[in-house]
Amino acid sequence: MKSTLTKVLAGLTAASLALPALAAPTINKGDTAWMFVATLLVIMMSIPGLALFYGGLVRAKNMLSVLMQVFMVFSLIIVLWCLYGYSLAFTQGGTAFIGGGDRLFLNGIYDAAAGTFSQAATFSKETMIPEFIFVAFQGTFAAITCGLIVGAFAERVRFSAVLAFMVIWFTFGYLPVAHMVWFWAGPDAITDAASLAKVTADAGFLWQKGALDFAGGTVVHINAAVAGLVGAYVIGKRTGLGRESMAPHSLTMTMIGASLLWVGWFGFNAGSALEAGDVAALAFINTLLATAASAVSWMFGEWIFKRKPSLLGAVSGAVSGLVAITPAAGFVGPMGGLVIGLLAGVVCLWGVTGLKRLLGADDSLDVFGVHGVGGILGALLTGVFASPQLGGQGIWDYIANKGSPDYSIAGQVWVQAQAVGITIVWSAVVAFIAFKLVDVVIGLRVPVEQEREGLDITSHGESAYHS
Repeated sequence: MKSTLTKVLAGLTAASLALPALAAPTINKGDTAWMFVATLLVIMMSIPGLALFYGGLVRAKNMLSVLMQVFMVFSLIIVLWCLYGYSLAFTQGGTAFIGGGDRLFLNGIYDAAAGTFSQAATFSKETMIPEFIFVAFQGTFAAITCGLIVGAFAERVRFSAVLAFMVIWFTFGYLPVAHMVWFWAGPDAITDAASLAKVTADAGFLWQKGALDFAGGTVVHINAAVAGLVGAYVIGKRTGLGRESMAPHSLTMTMIGASLLWVGWFGFNAGSALEAGDVAALAFINTLLATAASAVSWMFGEWIFKRKPSLLGAVSGAVSGLVAITPAAGFVGPMGGLVIGLLAGVVCLWGVTGLKRLLGADDSLDVFGVHGVGGILGALLTGVFASPQLGGQGIWDYIANKGSPDYSIAGQVWVQAQAVGITIVWSAVVAFIAFKLVDVVIGLRVPVEQEREGLDITSHGESAYHS
């Protein structure tokens, strides 16, 4: 039976430790070029993709406020990421929960005197990419995660409160979870059982347990969704909810945003392979198939229960499929991806209807119903469909440099459940404290009269549309 330590290095995930420049390995220009493209795709899925998707879902009087929040949260987090976030997420800090200060201010990556750049490990031995592009790629993940939260409390929150909350939650919510799930020393450090044990002991807490998260089911989607749900409870419901129409003002914009999200997500998922190879291709086809399947299943589910298929339902189904396949993209076979997508459509449809009523929170743009429910479903099903018996990749033995014959679906699902549970609790506690602190210092909500007039004019002095 494969040891727990070997299972820690199960398959591929979306991060690696940046290693100093080495003499032997040569940077592959094909892998590097792909990572530039993937990073640009993730930026596009954030701005304008997510911004337009959310903007179309709110009322016209709040369109610009949502665009502004997503755009500036993205910008703020990129700055914080380069100052300290990257270092705390992806360096060794003597703890399994947070990294250290080796890369503060991106120190140590570029030696100006020697004219040398450090390299980042991928998931193949002696295969490197420039560390700077790894920094940029992972920075876009942090930025879009924080941007996702905005949708849960749209149309009633102070702009200054949004920025203040994001600084706190990014630092104490996102960074520790990213470190726990994705940090390890890379495959080049593993040559035998002793070196495997060392890599395992130095890795993130959930990596040590063997949690599989290819591109962010726990780190991005569950993490953001829980923070958003907590915010919806703490901030309270929109004024007039249930008495006034709060229908989306532009489903055209929402459809454009969702389409940009889908295209950008190929960089998000396939880019998380960190190489332009077979696993990236697998993640690519899974992202295409699962998303399409989820759009179809949501549409037919809505058609059956509501008698009419809607564009909002179709694009919501597509986003649900994107979310659910994210943790599984490089681990499961295409038919596993198909099943995950089909289930995501109907389960997330329930998440934004039945579950939303049970929770009773005004999650304005259904962040938890889509990203939370879809992320949890995808994370758990990753443990099922990653099994080689079901067409998955199984787990990789870096000592033997081949796939391991041992895989326990029940055991892996239990590990996945632990990762989901820890992420939920961690994010919820940090978010609650952060929201309460911001409320005391700044105040979370705008005054009722400003909310009624709309945040575009009252918070930003602009209007999205002019008659």
